[in-house]
Amino acid sequence: MAIHRSKSSQRNSPEVERLVSDAISLAASGSQIEDRFWEKRLTSRLLRLLKSQNQNVIDAALDQTFRINTVAFEVLADCAETLAESLTLDFDAQGWDILLIAMPIVAHTRYQIPSGPLPPVVTETMALAVRTAIAAPDARLALIPWLYSIDQMPHSHCQTRILTEALANAAISGSDLKLELRDMSETIAVLADPRFIIAAIAAPSETPLFRWQVESPLRQERGVSLAEWQILMRESVSSLLPGCEFEMLLPEAYFTNCRLADKQVRPLSIRAAINFLESTLGILPAGLSCVVAAFGEEQADEYRIAFNIKGSSEVVYGVIWPLYDRESVSTDALNDISDDESPIKKICDALRDAGVEDVFRHAMLFDPELCDDCGAPLFPDRIGETVHAEMPEDAPSQQPLFH
Repeated sequence: MAIHRSKSSQRNSPEVERLVSDAISLAASGSQIEDRFWEKRLTSRLLRLLKSQNQNVIDAALDQTFRINTVAFEVLADCAETLAESLTLDFDAQGWDILLIAMPIVAHTRYQIPSGPLPPVVTETMALAVRTAIAAPDARLALIPWLYSIDQMPHSHCQTRILTEALANAAISGSDLKLELRDMSETIAVLADPRFIIAAIAAPSETPLFRWQVESPLRQERGVSLAEWQILMRESVSSLLPGCEFEMLLPEAYFTNCRLADKQVRPLSIRAAINFLESTLGILPAGLSCVVAAFGEEQADEYRIAFNIKGSSEVVYGVIWPLYDRESVSTDALNDISDDESPIKKICDALRDAGVEDVFRHAMLFDPELCDDCGAPLFPDRIGETVHAEMPEDAPSQQPLFH
């Protein structure tokens, strides 16, 4: 998924500079007619890059605009995502609009969150539920029979565009979906994580894709569609995720829902970690203390949360709270909790809501170090060193990896 910040070295190539220039020009436009001019130029450049699989240029332009002009970054990111997750095709003398959608399930557990192939009965139930609760009456659907983890999702705009094109043809024509699903990457075991079902929804051009777009009396508001979706799918999802607590989000556009699910799983990761420590070590949340610090090379890319047994300096567990493209923290506000929307305030609120009262915040930016031996992230202690999280020797030997 092209939602994490990139560190591209191709920042000064002519193609990068042209993308950046067009994005800045569009962001500065003062009229719709000028908007359309710059949008056409930017779209044309991006489409060429997507078709040639030149993701490096897109990533470098995103990285540069993020650093120098956040409004232009939003413009460029929106345009790249739109072209990756949607397109228009002609079929049987009819134009069709197609949108790649993600159906997120945000889950947490003390065990393991499954992923992998969907049983045919679940795939059929899900397709029917989409048509009943989500899709407009004239829309068509192609659904991948796979429960995706983050590790298995497309990791770039170019990969996403390829998937959109494959699903688009299957949705419009009603043909069998031909995707190679056997060589999926391994899923990293964590206590809280989103799972996704991916589909494409297609409708005749300039007609509704979703129930909430149609005219009355068939119109159905998003909240009503979500409630109906959750009711229709709860039994099937429960069978897919035994031993898990979960929440189903509204099926929506791919990139928007990937970001939403990733953000919603972050406080669940904290709660799941505290539940795990309580059940494994027999320590109540009030018996834990936490150290929180921002990590990144030039800017904060994530916060790392170290868990200690109160009264001990040893880090026994760690959780990562990633920041995404549209989140930023200035270096002089890394531990500022006065802003309700700041990441550090949300982290502290999540910890206190889960019962952890002792929270120490560092004000400096740490290097995002990993363990040389095992590759696990290192976590901050109170004196400002980064250390390996180690469970006590008498703890059970099988533990989930860090989130």
